[in-house]
Amino acid sequence: MKKFLKKSYLALILLFLYAPIVVLIVQSFNSGKSRAKWEGFSLHWYVDLFGNASIMNALWVTVSVAVIATICATLLGTLAAIGIYSMKKRPQALMMTVTNLPNTMPDIVTGVSLMLLFIFTRVERGFVTMVLAHITFDVPYVVLSVLPKLKQMNKHTYEAALDLGATPTYALTHVIIPECRQGIVTGALLAFTLSLDDFTISYFTTNPLVQNLSTLIYSATKLGISPVYYALSSLMFIVLLVLLLVVNRRTADSKE
Repeated sequence: MKKFLKKSYLALILLFLYAPIVVLIVQSFNSGKSRAKWEGFSLHWYVDLFGNASIMNALWVTVSVAVIATICATLLGTLAAIGIYSMKKRPQALMMTVTNLPNTMPDIVTGVSLMLLFIFTRVERGFVTMVLAHITFDVPYVVLSVLPKLKQMNKHTYEAALDLGATPTYALTHVIIPECRQGIVTGALLAFTLSLDDFTISYFTTNPLVQNLSTLIYSATKLGISPVYYALSSLMFIVLLVLLLVVNRRTADSKE
């Protein structure tokens, strides 16, 4: 009986979480605009989606920002993780606290803080500021993905490479990086996933002329949601689900 109650409780939670998404996906194939009446199966809204210039432009901004932010955050986060790993115990603990702090703060605090920074420095908000903001919140996740792999590595390997005649750069690229490659890839996938669906920070660090998909959908809600956005949200859900499954799989493999 106890086991049955546990499974029933879990099933109710999953139903509560995913039932709205299932309804959304089903409605994206409804040929009519009514959300209360099924008017037949159709791919009409998906065809309109790829013919909508504003959505395609927002998609380009979203992917461009995510790719650039992921590359920059992966480089910075990997180097930061190596630097933190080489520190002594107390400075390392301090740096880990500083690194974890952005992850524990609400997104709205980060977004407003970055917005005020750009206003104070008189930097016009747009594509560049959105990229900088995404790099800012992606870096800690890369650091936290790479550090565990560094801690699994023999700390004398780097010194041994230097003793055998390797230069510091060669030892870094041929000894340390290969040892933590799995953590780097996991961090990059995680950064890309987080950047792809971010709304709050993007909203505060861009302007109405440069919108990603999340800010575009938010703007559309003020005028009434078109079924085209059902199709868009369905595709975004599937893409993010696949990416998260890959990240979770790689994270599980790295712990084995």
